[in-house]
Amino acid sequence: LRVAQHRVFLDAASCVSLARGVIASKIRNSRTLLRRNHSAAPEVTLFELEQLAKKTERCDALESLLGIEGTAARSYFGAFTGMLKGPWTKTFEMDGRNRRPPRDPINALLSLVYSLLTTELTNAIGNAGLDPLLGFYHQPRFGRPALALDLMEEFRPIIADSTVIAAINNGVVGPSDFVVHTTGVSLRPHARRRVIEAYERRLDQL
Repeated sequence: LRVAQHRVFLDAASCVSLARGVIASKIRNSRTLLRRNHSAAPEVTLFELEQLAKKTERCDALESLLGIEGTAARSYFGAFTGMLKGPWTKTFEMDGRNRRPPRDPINALLSLVYSLLTTELTNAIGNAGLDPLLGFYHQPRFGRPALALDLMEEFRPIIADSTVIAAINNGVVGPSDFVVHTTGVSLRPHARRRVIEAYERRLDQL
């Protein structure tokens, strides 16, 4: 199985084909999440995401896919806060996706849940007999589970992002659950546990 995985990795056309499917699914799942949860999903954003998904399906180079994915992410996260409800929504403002360290509460939540999902997929890949370090879209880098990051892309919106939205909208976390440092924002330990529990509940849903 791992020999077959290495053969596919060495075939550029196969890598691009797999990456196209993953990124097109990620963009469409992001679009679906906006349609279902945004109070008034911007039509221009929905249109742009669909066009980018179609452009992805015609893409023939990994470098071009990276550019398309980046454009889609900026469009999606530009509308992200419209999916938040309740009295604390003004506190949970974000200026796009940022990390290492996250600079606002939403990005702190996203970073936590993305790390949980990465671990989940890394374990699943290992249990299936594949090499989690050898990806097709994310290129190998020492210690980075590239294949887990590949698989995670299309699950980010429907598992991770939806967990964050539900945690905020249902009052699982509030403004007092975050610590603001000069370098970034982090979750307090008790709030971190509640978010992990919310993530586990999301995984239990069909």
